[in-house]
Amino acid sequence: MNNSTFVYATYIRTTPEKLWKALTSSEFTKQYWFGKELQSDWEEGSAVTFLDKNREITDQGIVIKSNPYHLLSYTLKCVQDATEYQVMPKVTFELKQMGSSVKLTLKHEYLSEGAFKDEGEGFIGINNGWPAIMSNLKSLLETERILPEIVL
Repeated sequence: MNNSTFVYATYIRTTPEKLWKALTSSEFTKQYWFGKELQSDWEEGSAVTFLDKNREITDQGIVIKSNPYHLLSYTLKCVQDATEYQVMPKVTFELKQMGSSVKLTLKHEYLSEGAFKDEGEGFIGINNGWPAIMSNLKSLLETERILPEIVL
């Protein structure tokens, strides 16, 4: 059964408009998401496709909710994941203006137990990958630079 959830929140010195663009624009995602490019028109029911540096599809999903500057939600499944899900894993980004910053809350739901990995496994696993992606996103928006490459 896939009923595990991963939640991560961060505060970014930016505007909801800039953060939304970073979440939905392939020119931004490939900078902070370790070369992955997200493609979608972000209309509810539309496809979401993740491409790696070689332009090969790595992950796919469907947009569930798209409320610009406030909420973005889509299903997300790695193409190599052979798990038979009862409910498709879902990612939700909630943006909340807080003064000169935006609170960004990420919730990744309906995960299998195998989605979580030990800390020593680098960026493999939801619990290791998302914090690295979110830290890169925060750094990019606040300093216009991503974090230095981390070598394990």
